[in-house]
Amino acid sequence: MTANQTPRDAFELLMAGNQRFVSGTPEHPNQDAARRTQTAPSQQPFAVLFGCSDSRLAAEIIFDRGLGDLFVVRTAGHVAGTEVLGSIEFGVSVLKAPLVVVLGHDSCGAVAAACSALQDGQTPGGFVRDVVERVTPSVLAARAAGRETAEEILAEHIEHTVDLLLERSRVLADAVADGRLAVVGLSYRLADGSAQLVAARGLDAVVSAAS
Repeated sequence: MTANQTPRDAFELLMAGNQRFVSGTPEHPNQDAARRTQTAPSQQPFAVLFGCSDSRLAAEIIFDRGLGDLFVVRTAGHVAGTEVLGSIEFGVSVLKAPLVVVLGHDSCGAVAAACSALQDGQTPGGFVRDVVERVTPSVLAARAAGRETAEEILAEHIEHTVDLLLERSRVLADAVADGRLAVVGLSYRLADGSAQLVAARGLDAVVSAAS
């Protein structure tokens, strides 16, 4: 990352990596011993990636990046508590990343569990229940808007998470207002590996994602 990299620059860099991954031509940048030595003293990631913990969403692989490129925070269903907000704020305010990405995906177990809980009233036990309960408002909002398909519900949950980050964090909201940060939501397709843009706050124009 360069000191004057814009949110758009960071987004395009990220999506270029995803396009290489989709086409089967990854470059595996910044994954060698030289990069390890270069980043040992400090880090300058160009994006904060807040994604689902699903084992198929390995961020550096699907965006074809390497050491020091992405500051990654992951929870099941990308549900955001205070630890998540603090971690993302650190990436933006201390590490100066110009981009925050919320990454969801199809066949998400947390979203499916929330849908099932609303349908049959059965919720998981333990702390998994808390995850499901945090996803439920997105499912309810989607249904209230007439969005019933799995893809539509997922997009609603991703967009809800993007807005939640900006509503709860003054640090992030101020950075977007100042033009220093963009917060975007991407929906990842497990079968073809593509990341589709479904929400954007702070990009000066909608940028086409991989198709």
